[in-house]
Amino acid sequence: MQVEELQNIAFSLGLVIKIQIRETLGLCFFKIVLAEQKDNVVKIWGELKGWTVLHKKDIQLDTLRILSNSPPFVSELIWATTMSWAIEKKNSKKAKLLAIYDTEGYSKKLVRYFKLIGFKIVKEVGSSPIDLFLRLVWGGAGTLMKGDCFHILNKIKKKLPSIDNSQPA
Repeated sequence: MQVEELQNIAFSLGLVIKIQIRETLGLCFFKIVLAEQKDNVVKIWGELKGWTVLHKKDIQLDTLRILSNSPPFVSELIWATTMSWAIEKKNSKKAKLLAIYDTEGYSKKLVRYFKLIGFKIVKEVGSSPIDLFLRLVWGGAGTLMKGDCFHILNKIKKKLPSIDNSQPA
């Protein structure tokens, strides 16, 4: 599934997908935004931010924000768009993220959520000296996870055809 197809699905739901990219100092920063635009008012329902080294293929996912009262399929569209963009534009095969330790219960919920999407635990990043570099890169301690972009996209894509069928012709 390509980004353009996902943008069409979003449009059929009254939503817009925007991808912002900024390259600086050998890094590519990206933000995938899912919003609703009515008249001149834009309501952002969700966003996912990340980065990659320009000449490396793996993407690093940094911040995910989805409003709790967002319309249906916002989460699926953000994940599918991110994976599709990574495959199409960055030739990425892998995505990494850190489920940050905030509060004990919330951190466990994040790990469960990311596992459902298709990520696997790589290691726990803590306070040991060998974790110092990872803590600097990710900005804290947490559960480091890695996912296959194709696997995640295919898993989420299974939920998306119902969108096309539920819309009137």
